[in-house]
Amino acid sequence: MDETFIQRKRTAAVLGSMVVPKYCDPKTVYTPKDIQTDMLSEHGLNLSYMQAWRAKDKALQFLRGNPCDSYNKLPKYFYILEKNYPCSVVKLKKAADDCFLYAFVALCTSINGWQHCRPVVVVDGTFLKSAYMGIMLTASTMDAAGTIFPLAYAVVDSENDASWKWFFEQFKEAYGERPSMCVVSDRHESILKATSVVYPGLAHYSCMWHIWTNIRSKFKKGHLQLHELYFATARSYTLDEFNERMLKIEEVDLRVKSYLYDIGYHKWSRVHATVNRTFTMTSNIAESLNAVTKDARELPIFDLFEYMRTLLERWTKEKLSKANGTFTYLGHKYNKELEDNSTLSQKLRVRASTDHIHTVLDGVKRYIVCLENKKCSCGQFQLDELPCAHALAALRHRNETYENYCSPYYTRKSLLLTYEMPVNPLPDEDKWDVPQHILDEVVKPPAGDKRQPGRPHKERYKTFDEIKSKKYKVSCGNCGGEGHNKRTCKNAPKKK
Repeated sequence: MDETFIQRKRTAAVLGSMVVPKYCDPKTVYTPKDIQTDMLSEHGLNLSYMQAWRAKDKALQFLRGNPCDSYNKLPKYFYILEKNYPCSVVKLKKAADDCFLYAFVALCTSINGWQHCRPVVVVDGTFLKSAYMGIMLTASTMDAAGTIFPLAYAVVDSENDASWKWFFEQFKEAYGERPSMCVVSDRHESILKATSVVYPGLAHYSCMWHIWTNIRSKFKKGHLQLHELYFATARSYTLDEFNERMLKIEEVDLRVKSYLYDIGYHKWSRVHATVNRTFTMTSNIAESLNAVTKDARELPIFDLFEYMRTLLERWTKEKLSKANGTFTYLGHKYNKELEDNSTLSQKLRVRASTDHIHTVLDGVKRYIVCLENKKCSCGQFQLDELPCAHALAALRHRNETYENYCSPYYTRKSLLLTYEMPVNPLPDEDKWDVPQHILDEVVKPPAGDKRQPGRPHKERYKTFDEIKSKKYKVSCGNCGGEGHNKRTCKNAPKKK
């Protein structure tokens, strides 16, 4: 009897039920090895690795259910979202055989907050690691504090023309089109096609970092010189600066200049942009959102959507709290930029030409500031929409404050308005009041192959060039130089 009892205690179901609490948070790392260690120390059970692995698998099944069943929960979940967040745009698209195709969510809280953010939309796609895989598409912008403000998220089969077109169609229904609106992304062909179809005439810009990775893989010489030159060229505030740096790029590798010209200068250069993209020169905010959701992308689809909603709920509360604790006129990021410019302005000399036009002397260099038009010959005032050092020097000469010369999208007031509508929690699932016809709706898992058995791949596959580029970060402990280590060093030791 005792042996039977002990054997029963060792079943995967029993062991799995004991470790369920460990997996409530998707970010928790609790491996089969940890299960082995805890079971031995706490219960005196000596488990094999495979027993521990099966216990983990059972625990995840208890917690998340069958991945196949998760798709059938979507109709009632989307009904509850629409009921609790009126004016949200929530869409579910199925194939003719009721198999899942696409799902899209833009909550009313994000739609309301979007009006108080600069209309620069950063989009990206990232792979899912659940049983049926797929891709999560996201759209984000920056708030008045310079932090991520998620606008919409969707799950699709893959990044292709049809899925991106569908995503932008839903996005347009939710957010419409605003003056001076633009999209920033990597150079995925399907994104370029979809924006041109759904938003004809809308400015579309490329992430300058993704262009750099392409340069690094296509052209094999002068990387160390080109790196600094390329980013300085992309960030140039005047055409003179841009042209001067492009000449230097041409000297390093003429092919790189031709490649950048073929892409189109307006796609990656700040000064050539037809719509002002200000500080959004990369798609970093989308990449940062992908990093935040890294662990959640292993969840079944229902749990993934709920994770995204609770993430918005938590972020909205935290950011509103920070906004209420902000006592500067501008949000944190832009206030820091202004303080840096203010420090630089202290050493500048000013000569007034008219009430609004000033000549600002910085050593031997001369800059013309027009306060009425909010422009400076350095280019920074009009492109950042924030007073540069020269503008601040002119304002100090006039005994005038900076508030009227900053973009309204950078202010504390805009930050508070962005997060004024809270993301209220949803009731427990067993309390949902859902009509019968919604409960009867069938959503099958996507057609196609499931994830292959075995340990799932956690990271995306990096290109050879991305792996190879790491060697440039190696520094020598002998001479202090880069590109080699102490063992292969042929130089004299560095002085101490």
